[in-house]
Amino acid sequence: MSTQVDHGHELVPRPEQTPDALRAALAVVDPARLPEMQRTKDEAFAKAVEWQSLSPVRSWVLAWARDIEIARRPDLAVRHAHAKHNLEHEDAAVAHRALQELSTVLDEAMKAVRG
Repeated sequence: MSTQVDHGHELVPRPEQTPDALRAALAVVDPARLPEMQRTKDEAFAKAVEWQSLSPVRSWVLAWARDIEIARRPDLAVRHAHAKHNLEHEDAAVAHRALQELSTVLDEAMKAVRG
């Protein structure tokens, strides 16, 4: 687990960016997504072999590190859930603000995991 900036209460420390560390963290913060993680991992590794490139694996690691960053930090998780809930709001202005907030949360989480 790596060192990170204190964002208040965090469910688990930020995991290292390895498949095993990410899986262990996901098992704590959002275990219902473990089958999805395994499926997307299998797809990423298959593409890596097909493309003869580690790019799909790197993308998989970053995407899951980002999602785990959101799930492990209640501040981000609440903002993420609220934004997703309002994406299809009948008021277009509310939906637009939700899309902006969702983008901000995803960017903040990605910035955190990239260091």
